[in-house]
Amino acid sequence: MVKLNLPEYDFRITKSGGKLFIFDPLRKKNIVLTPEEWVRQHFIQYLINDLHYAKPLIKIESGLRYNNLPRRSDILVYDRKGQPFLIVECKSFEFKIDQKAFDQISRYNQTLKAPYIVVTNGMQHFCCQISHKDQSFEFLDNIPIAGQ
Repeated sequence: MVKLNLPEYDFRITKSGGKLFIFDPLRKKNIVLTPEEWVRQHFIQYLINDLHYAKPLIKIESGLRYNNLPRRSDILVYDRKGQPFLIVECKSFEFKIDQKAFDQISRYNQTLKAPYIVVTNGMQHFCCQISHKDQSFEFLDNIPIAGQ
């Protein structure tokens, strides 16, 4: 796989039936290693190891409903009160981040109401702080560190 613009981590990668799998420590199972999963697993490790988010507060492919349709957020981080804090939309490193990616995560956040959203393709990372009260957003230079 491609080297991403994230720290390198040790992953447990196996091959079975001609496919590569990566072990997801949060879901505690092997997942087919797609380019998007490569980005997701790196970003999970970045949240845990570098930004110090607690594993129990991170949910992967968490279900939600938007316009009565089932949807899944790639990564959802809760605060210590159990409220959505940060939503991450992961795209393949081959994908150019565009307005559609922001529209997708914004739709999810209409339901979740997290104060932070992140869109990443592993090469570029965009973080916005959302004010639901003012219906505004601000791009941030950095992704918030846990507890700050």
